Amino acid sequence: MKIIGFVGPSGTGKSHHALVVAYDEKIEAIIDDGLLIYRNRIVAGHSAKDETNYMKAVKTAIFSNKEDAAAMRGALRRIKTDRLLILGTSKHMIERIVAVLQLPAPARFITIEEVSTPEDMAVAREQRVKEGRHIIPVPTMELKSHFHGYLLDSVRSLFNRSGGKESSEFEHSVVRPVFSYYGKLVFSDAVLLSLVRHTTSALQGVVKINKIRIRKNRDSRVNGLRIDLTVTVRYGENLKKLTAELRRAVEKEVAFTTGMGIDVLQVTIKDVVAE
Repeated sequence: MKIIGFVGPSGTGKSHHALVVAYDEKIEAIIDDGLLIYRNRIVAGHSAKDETNYMKAVKTAIFSNKEDAAAMRGALRRIKTDRLLILGTSKHMIERIVAVLQLPAPARFITIEEVSTPEDMAVAREQRVKEGRHIIPVPTMELKSHFHGYLLDSVRSLFNRSGGKESSEFEHSVVRPVFSYYGKLVFSDAVLLSLVRHTTSALQGVVKINKIRIRKNRDSRVNGLRIDLTVTVRYGENLKKLTAELRRAVEKEVAFTTGMGIDVLQVTIKDVVAE
């Protein structure tokens, strides 16, 4: 199975453009916010947009529940598709979904900037923030039995290609999830620092955390964090193995708790001591 990731910050129009990307790439199956959409029908999963709060929505989108992940793996086996488009806010999020669902690594990534204009992304962002409008890339009649939040309306979009010589029409559903009424969810730096500190301290072999620095990755075109971590480790530890475990643990905890991806995690061993 060939996996293609479709990456873009939340609220920039990924779901709106997902059918167009799938059409151009000759893909029949899409995973978007916990749903498996195959030939314009929902065949498995439940929408993260149907959750009652943002944290539940994040966990649904990345298949944190083992039963949900197992059901999705089974559905993918049944449809036997040879191409799959996975939507995510970062490359790391898509890679996490791929790992949980036991799929091949993404063959490539497409960013929202490649298929949308800054003006269109600004409009999508304004609708998300001010009106709580979310798009699900299936017809409304198909969605009603799967979605229990606030259904708004269906919308048809006409996309032109090849200088306007070719056009295709796609129907989407516009919804306003319950969690959209709660406003914007912001994680302070202190929360992120505590998460990284707690996860790192729990690893055997790490004696001391010397320094943690967390910031938005300015070199990334998608939403992601850069974490620089300096530690003191116990003498006799396999440094390569320990740093790999540290990376996995920190990435897993940050993604699970906040839904944020980590683009860069730099680990520096400052000292080695004998306890």
